[in-house]
Order: sequence, then structure tokens, then C-alpha cells
Amino acid sequence: MLRILTPPDIRMAPGISGQTGPVAAGLGVSNPLVVVDPMVLQLGLADAALDALIAEGMTPGTFSAFSPDPTDAEALAALALAQEIGADGLVAIGGGSAMDVAKVVALLCRQPGRLRDFSVPRIVDLPSLPLICIPTTAGTGSEVTRAAVITDAATHEKLLLLGSALLPSVALLDVDLTLSCPYRVTVDSGLDALSHALEALVNRNATPYSDGLAAEAMGLIGASLEVAAQEPGNRAAREDMLLGACLAGMAVSHTSTALIHGMSRPIGAAFHVPHGMSNAMLMPLVTEWSAETAPEAYARAAAAMGLGEDAAALVQALKGLNARLGVPTLAERGIPEAAFTAAIPEMARQALASGTPGNNLRLADDEALAALYRRLWAGD
Repeated sequence: MLRILTPPDIRMAPGISGQTGPVAAGLGVSNPLVVVDPMVLQLGLADAALDALIAEGMTPGTFSAFSPDPTDAEALAALALAQEIGADGLVAIGGGSAMDVAKVVALLCRQPGRLRDFSVPRIVDLPSLPLICIPTTAGTGSEVTRAAVITDAATHEKLLLLGSALLPSVALLDVDLTLSCPYRVTVDSGLDALSHALEALVNRNATPYSDGLAAEAMGLIGASLEVAAQEPGNRAAREDMLLGACLAGMAVSHTSTALIHGMSRPIGAAFHVPHGMSNAMLMPLVTEWSAETAPEAYARAAAAMGLGEDAAALVQALKGLNARLGVPTLAERGIPEAAFTAAIPEMARQALASGTPGNNLRLADDEALAALYRRLWAGD
């Protein structure tokens, strides 16, 4: 069955975040909680949205006490504030972390319960509070997806929540908010977006709808990521990255992720590697391994990046991109080999438990996952 789920309202224009007030009012929101990345708040990038809410006669609450990999404790603190102020809607400003926290709060305000009880394999198609998402990075595409990831602080496991309850009401794409994005954040978030497009295109759940979005996203990101990283003020490259990340998010929201993300989340949870960076580390390896049994699908992915229909060329292009953009190895991140090796059984368990490796065109069991983790450490 083909089911298309996207935010009913997606707007992209320079300065569009300044329309947050009227947009919120149009959703029936009068008392919003704004979940904003702490650095975004410090840099004043949220000011236009906050001022627009105030101009609409609202007194928004703000929450920014969360980490790059937000935990369940942080999400519950945001929920407590939302309940304290009687929030009737959410605004998220920042990267995927801000949007994931806001999504969880929007859900739990309407559907009380334990966060873990809403995680996969359960699909959460339930009512939630209105949510406006304003990304300041071109990466997760969370502004248009029906997914959120929150780390269980006790077990260090990343919980994936999936369903229409996590789908934003409105996405406002404002390129002006991305122009000051630092190099490392630009690179890691951009490679995250590329991994979304790639995994949507080579996925057991792929449809003509997701294929079109993913292929367009791969073309935009492949042509613009390095320019945006090296020339941060290049507005055209930033706009292409913002749109590419959005399209990739829409694509992967319909297919879900696959083996790259399945293996990546446990690395981030156990060793605090940024999500986009761990995806980038895995992309060449998982692509090469998967293409052995699905060469035609990966040839189409190569063509989407302008590499001709050559799966091997795609692998080499991903390796070259990582090298030029300074994606480190696990050892360069300072992760001890012994600690990583000891964590492999639990990381493999978490990867399989997430369900997303089952969307991969080549299926991996515990043994195959362990071998891939070992190859990742060795730099294969």
C-alpha cells in the first residue's frame, strides 16, 4: 500500500521564520512552547520567530536544556514545562535534536505514557499538539518526517518513535538561518541528509514517490554540500542543501531508514559520535557490502549523483567525500579499540532491535553486523 504522509504546509523563503506568529495563530495556537537549540538561542537565530509570536499577542515559553543527542530525561523536562505553562502548541527551532524533543512533547501532551511504550515496533498514529518546525541546519529533514529519536539515559539506547503523531503541522524553511552554520555542523548534517536520500532510494519500502524525492535530493546534495561547507555564505548552495535535506527527509519518512542508520544509532549512543558523522563513517562500507547483492539499485543511486550507472563509482565517491570533508575514523575520534570491540554484541542487538536493517536490500544478521562493525574499526 502506498501511503503519502507529509506536513500539510511546507514553506520555503528567505526570512520566512518571521511569519511564525501568524502561522501559529492559524493553527489555533495561542500559548506555544518554543523548543530551541541552546546555541541557536544564544546566537539570536530564533529572535525573528520569537518576535513574531510576541507580535501576535503570545507569550511563548522557551526550553533549551537539551544535548545534541537528547535524552528521555531532557524530553520529560520539556514536557513538564509545557504542562506547567499550559502549552497548546510547539515550535521547534534548530537541528534534529530540537525537533525531536518538540515532537515527543507534542505527542506526550496528548498521549500520556512512558516514552519507551511509544517506540518501534509500535507505530504511533495518534493525535498530538500542533507543531511548527524551523530547521537551522540542512540535515535531518526532521521538519517533514514522522520520526523522532531520543536516547534512554539509563540504557544508552536510542529509541526510535515513528508515526503520524510525530509529523509536524508546518515546516518553515528559512535559508537565512543556515548561513552561519559552522563547518563541522554543515558537513555532518549534510552527510546525514545524503544518507537519508541514499537509504530511501535503495530500500525494500521504496516507491515511485520516494524514489523521485530521493533521487532529486541526492543530486542537490551531491552538487552543493562541499560548496556550502567551503563557502558558508554561498546562498545558492545553502538553499539547495536546505531543499535537498527536506526532500531526503520526505523520502525517508516514507521508506524508513535501513542498515546505515541501524548501525549508526548504537555507535552514537555508546560513544557519543554525532549522528551525521557516524552515518558518514558507515556509508561507503555499507554501500559496498550491500551493492554486492543489489548492484542495479546502487547503480541508480550513482546515476542520481551524476556518477553514471556504476555502483563502484558511488562507493569511491562516498569515500572521497568523507576524505575531503574531514570525516574522522573511529580511532581518530579517540574511541579505544577494546571498548568498541567489547560493545559490538550490544550494538548489533540494538541495531537489529530498531528494525531498520530489515529495510536494507541485503539483509544482515548478528554475525554479519559484527563483521561490519569490525571492518568499520579497521577502516575497510
